[in-house]
Amino acid sequence: MSDLPFPKPHGLMRRDVRPPLILAISLILLAGCGKKPAETEVAVPVIALPAKAVDGAQVGRFPGDVHARYEMPLSFRIGGQLSARYVDPGQAVKQGQALAQLDPADTNKQLAAAKAALDAAEHRLLFSTQQRDRDEAQFKQNLISQLQLQQTQDAYASALAGRDQARQQYELAQNQAHYTTLVADHDGVITSRQADVGQVLAAGQSVFGFAWSGEREIYLDVPESRVDGIAIGQPATVTLPALPGRTLSAHVREIAPAADAQSRTYLVKLSVDHPGAALQLGMTADVALQGGASSATAVTIPATALFHQDERPAVWVVRPVDSTLELRPVTVIRYGERDVWISGGLKAGERVVMQGVHTVSAGEKVASIAPPHPEDAPR
Repeated sequence: MSDLPFPKPHGLMRRDVRPPLILAISLILLAGCGKKPAETEVAVPVIALPAKAVDGAQVGRFPGDVHARYEMPLSFRIGGQLSARYVDPGQAVKQGQALAQLDPADTNKQLAAAKAALDAAEHRLLFSTQQRDRDEAQFKQNLISQLQLQQTQDAYASALAGRDQARQQYELAQNQAHYTTLVADHDGVITSRQADVGQVLAAGQSVFGFAWSGEREIYLDVPESRVDGIAIGQPATVTLPALPGRTLSAHVREIAPAADAQSRTYLVKLSVDHPGAALQLGMTADVALQGGASSATAVTIPATALFHQDERPAVWVVRPVDSTLELRPVTVIRYGERDVWISGGLKAGERVVMQGVHTVSAGEKVASIAPPHPEDAPR
């Protein structure tokens, strides 16, 4: 049995099995190396919503306070020692009412001196008049020379001028005596006190703050970035925390021509159309200006959407064609607590990145998503 030879595998059989397998594997590997899968750009998700147009009926809201149309300090026209004060702050006064008194001793003496000077001037004028009449009669009879008549007429003219001067001095002294009493020139209310009894005052030094009765105004401090949207005569509505449920109508009466040196704001005064007795001085007010030149094209976005390019305000706008980002400069007309008003560079309806403005770049492809919380959406 051992002598029987075992059949050996035919060499061709091995060559027929392996080469097809190796060839197939090689073809697969070559095919895999020759073709790469196409790379697709992944869009970055960002919170982007359309900018909303500002309501054309309302340009902006400003805090303000109530003032009188006419407010001024009250002071004496002459200097002296304050001897009496008849009113206190907050007190209503009538026209012609005495408010304070200076010591009248000096003015009374000046008045007496002026009266004596006037009496003397009138006596000299009387004597000069009699002398002129006599000399004129004698001149007609050729009893005196023409030179003597001219001297008499000159003395009369000097006496007449002296009498007129003395009369003016006397009237001035009378006025000075009247000026020792500070009198209200209009119905109003005393708003403050700046002098006390016994104090020596200079002429024109403030004694009381005074506000006229009648017209009332609202004072606003408007930033320089928003004053261009306000015009004379522009209507407004006024609400006051002290008068809940009541709305007053007003209009812009005056806009300061220059900004305040300290606050860099412009003082805007609004006249209240029908103030009523309930509108008291110093009340705080919330003013909503109606209409305006910038309201037709203004849009509003959240404050978190504002970016800066070279110290200029800008926003990230999503291009509708390819959903890529564009950094666009804008013009801001109002900075609110949560929103920003824009008048140039952005149109209503354009999608703007609302959050994460510092994490994106120009030309980046994005996918717009809604904010996770509804309160984050622009209002």
